[in-house]
Amino acid sequence: MTKTETPVGDGLNPAQRDAVSTLSGPLLVLAGAGTGKTRVVTFRIANLIRHGTQPQRILAVTFTNKAAGEMRERIGHLLGHKTKRNSRDDKTPRPVIGTFHAHCVGVLRRHAKAIGYPNKFTIYDRGDQESLARAVLRDLRLPGTALNPSDMLSIIGNWKNASIKPDTAAGAARTDKEHLAASAYRRYQEGLFIRGAMDFDDLLLNTETLFLSNAEVLHEEASLFDHVLVDEYQDTNGSQYRIIRSLALPHRNLCVVGDDDQSIYGWRGADVSHILNFRKDWPDAKMVQLDSNYRSTGAILQMANQLIEYNSDRYGKTLRAHLPQGPRPRILQFKNETEEAKVVVAEIARHIEQDHRQPRDIAILFRTNEQPRLFEVELRKANVPYATSSRS
Repeated sequence: MTKTETPVGDGLNPAQRDAVSTLSGPLLVLAGAGTGKTRVVTFRIANLIRHGTQPQRILAVTFTNKAAGEMRERIGHLLGHKTKRNSRDDKTPRPVIGTFHAHCVGVLRRHAKAIGYPNKFTIYDRGDQESLARAVLRDLRLPGTALNPSDMLSIIGNWKNASIKPDTAAGAARTDKEHLAASAYRRYQEGLFIRGAMDFDDLLLNTETLFLSNAEVLHEEASLFDHVLVDEYQDTNGSQYRIIRSLALPHRNLCVVGDDDQSIYGWRGADVSHILNFRKDWPDAKMVQLDSNYRSTGAILQMANQLIEYNSDRYGKTLRAHLPQGPRPRILQFKNETEEAKVVVAEIARHIEQDHRQPRDIAILFRTNEQPRLFEVELRKANVPYATSSRS
């Protein structure tokens, strides 16, 4: 059964309050875009602590160092203490908050010897990986035109994210390059092992291997925590899913937060079925839907809701706007990127000249860092001042 208590803090809507006040049992929080997901996660952790859970027995994992840092800062503010320790004498207990990879590094530093690695193993960066990959390809006498180090590492990385090891890689290979990579995979892993090194993808795969092969280690690591929370659960890959499940099974206090409508990382191993099947994995799970959007206007949400309905493999939910209706968004299509830049910049110039807008009131957002170049050319031609930003 799920235990609930009075929530901490003011300013929560009913759905947020429901999630924050649920203090035990499996919990799925479906958090649509702009619905206060981070607020719910941090308030819930603070509420667990205020109701008696020891801070260091709470594990929260997310996907970026930035998100983890923001979570630490917000929780520290809610609990009334600084999040950064100013001296070595500060022994204030705190929740364990970090990325999946950071947590796995900690696990492996404690137990890597159980799978044959030194506890002080080296973590290879991209340059180290490419150097080893080149050596492997030379030993196999493969010409660079057949398989280059970058392609080899990309293929092997995809296999590792899918928990495919060298002895099964040949069966997973489909293209000529993948078959070549399968033959190189074993030598690459042997090279890492001999050097007492792991690459970034090994951190997850080796932690999963450790838990599967050593019940004593798994018990020791799982017994460190009474609660596990996972942010952006829709982005978990197979290894991450199995690691979290292993850590949460003993106490079953697993809270996952995410949105199946925002699952866009399938190309790097993310599997949306993890969030879709959460209540099958945990039959007694409670589900809370956050559907009050505080970020977008009503017109934007109306269009977004209509579009996402075409995806039949999702939870049924509709986001509701707290902002005014606003103008209806326009979707424009252009024959090429040059025409796109010219039309967009011409419209910006018109807003500045005719509507008396300030340049700082207008933003152009891009998916990749390569796209702004043509827009900058057109902005300079139109004598429109601009500033660039590379915020992630």
